[in-house]
Amino acid sequence: MDFRAAVVTLSDKGARGEREDLSGAECVRMLEGVGIPVVATRIIPDERREIERTLIALAAQGLDLVVTTGGTGVSPRDVTPEATLAVIDRELPGMAEAMRQASLAVTPHAMLSRAVAGLRGQTLIINLPGSPRGVRENLAVVLPALRHALEKIRGDESDCATP
Repeated sequence: MDFRAAVVTLSDKGARGEREDLSGAECVRMLEGVGIPVVATRIIPDERREIERTLIALAAQGLDLVVTTGGTGVSPRDVTPEATLAVIDRELPGMAEAMRQASLAVTPHAMLSRAVAGLRGQTLIINLPGSPRGVRENLAVVLPALRHALEKIRGDESDCATP
């Protein structure tokens, strides 16, 4: 199956053109490296309503996957999880839990992540940290299950268990 993705970077400085978007670029590189083309990218400020509007609009385009980078920590401007929870229909806590668990092996700061993953219609939305290293470490955790998840979200009814 062919899938299409978008990457949304949440960064006040990035949105103002004061910082190069290295984490978004890393998301694109990794997704396209496993054969999932990124057909849209956005850099927007850490504003909850704008994040919600962007996620809703991208899901409405029929994209299979929207990956966000940034805004998942505990800083006052970190509102990506709240925006994501406001627009998803169903949460996939296992993805966020797996990312946090793997990251804890690297840094104790991983326990500060509030990233979430979930579905808006048939679009999977996954929150990632806002650094290239955080993107690499966290996206690497979900990539092995990503294609299977997207197939199931699209309605694949084949059995998951192997004989």
